Amino acid sequence: MTKKIISYNVNGIRAALRKDFLGWMAHEKPDVLCLQEIKATPDQIPVLLFQELGYHCHWFSAQKKGYSGTAILTKQKPLHIQNGVGIDQHDFEGRCIRADFDNFSVLNIYFPSGTSGDERQAYKYVFLKDIFELAQELKKQHKHLIICGDYNICHTEIDIHNPKQNANTSGFLPEERAWVNQFLASGFIDSFRLFNTDAHHYSWWSYRANARANNKGWRIDYHMCSKEMKSLIQNAYILPNVKHSDHCPVVVEINVN
Repeated sequence: MTKKIISYNVNGIRAALRKDFLGWMAHEKPDVLCLQEIKATPDQIPVLLFQELGYHCHWFSAQKKGYSGTAILTKQKPLHIQNGVGIDQHDFEGRCIRADFDNFSVLNIYFPSGTSGDERQAYKYVFLKDIFELAQELKKQHKHLIICGDYNICHTEIDIHNPKQNANTSGFLPEERAWVNQFLASGFIDSFRLFNTDAHHYSWWSYRANARANNKGWRIDYHMCSKEMKSLIQNAYILPNVKHSDHCPVVVEINVN
């Protein structure tokens, strides 16, 4: 049975809903929908509308109003939902939520950005270290593990439209890119690159300078799958024409019994 798993930084779920987000969901019919940067608490979200589409809704909001937050919406009821990672600094911002199913697990993460200054960049490095350690532990517990979300890092030069200009920009720093190398080497697969090795495929575009219309973007949204899942991955692709956000959805399809 093929499961479609979509990861999408919606840059505010309430704003996305005003742009027919529910109509898009009804058309796309993901089995699992992982959202980042929801910027809302459950009482601010019309949960019933998602339930009417057949989804179990699990929200993990930031303590700060209108900021960050993640969610997982699933057609099949998960065996277990884990809000947070047990580290207050990360969980205060609602950055991680995990859903476990019979034969796979999905960890949805909104990685911090370091673009606002040195303090947040330093926090980003702490977060990367903690997530790396968490991923190694989770792989021991869940053979088929997907870690998806907005990583806020472009891995290689083909993942960004202007690599030379951004060589010293947060999101494309050598230390961040080295972390992705280490993460993949530890036993993960960048699912999109199994099916497409070309440049000019992006998942985020600045709102400035008509970047999206000119496809001057960054690929910072991923489904990283444990290497044991390689034979189960049927397809992975990006939906650049879906426009509820400055990001677009990224998709992986897996074949699970």
